[in-house]
Amino acid sequence: MISITDWQKIGVGVTGFGVFFILFGMLLYFDSVLLAFGNLLFLTGLSLIIGLRRTFSFFFQRHKLKGTTFFLGGVAIVLLRWPLLGMLLEAYGFVNLFKSFFPVAFGFLGSASNISFLSTLSQKLQGSSSMV
Repeated sequence: MISITDWQKIGVGVTGFGVFFILFGMLLYFDSVLLAFGNLLFLTGLSLIIGLRRTFSFFFQRHKLKGTTFFLGGVAIVLLRWPLLGMLLEAYGFVNLFKSFFPVAFGFLGSASNISFLSTLSQKLQGSSSMV
């Protein structure tokens, strides 16, 4: 059984608040203050969940530097009060950072909820990613 520390529990809550503020900031026509606060909470919560060393090693792997640059650059642009451009950069960086995780997530969702579309999409994504 996996044991979860108190810091990880706090990190899950902080990350949840970060996602909430990001979504709320987007809902309120890209309010730069809410988006910036959400970004800071999300990154803080992520580092509390997996630890500072693992967070640093995840973001700064050689093959993920492009995604990291766009994601953290987008966070900086949002902090400089250009929310629409910053969120576009963040979204592109997020997709580049987590593109190897998407087939696994779609496969899990497809098998967990018996949705044939998601499992078919997962098989196609896994087939195309193995050819790269």
